[in-house]
Amino acid sequence: MTPAQTLTGQALTAQILLVEDDPGDELMAREAFGDDAQDSQLHVARDGEQALDFLYRRGDYTDAPRPDFILLDLNLPRVDGREVLRTIKADATVASIPVVVLTTSSAIEDVVACYDTHGNAYVTKPADYQEFVAIVRQINQFWLDTVRLPGAATP
Repeated sequence: MTPAQTLTGQALTAQILLVEDDPGDELMAREAFGDDAQDSQLHVARDGEQALDFLYRRGDYTDAPRPDFILLDLNLPRVDGREVLRTIKADATVASIPVVVLTTSSAIEDVVACYDTHGNAYVTKPADYQEFVAIVRQINQFWLDTVRLPGAATP
């Protein structure tokens, strides 16, 4: 993987926020990012409240970096992922951060609500371990290698 670069060509370590309450899914995501650890740093919030604290640098997260993109589960304790997405996309200070919904739900109403709230992508988690790891690697590759992210546009 090629790390994100500033306009001056200086390599950056991509900051990824995984919002996931299932330890098994977190472990599979870590596995998927494992080979790319030198190019990205994976941060984990285990509920919606922690995710918002991370984004707004509150509490234990006062030194948290701004994520280059967010992988967001919908079904979270404390603050639901749908509310996290609505909050992010309604706030100009963080709205430009791409949010990829990665969830077990394949319900059409969840898909529609995600895009209506300006989520950047909706991916249903595969049940199979190998497929899950492959999907997360594809998401990582697309958001870090293919597209140009706002955080990589400023030196």
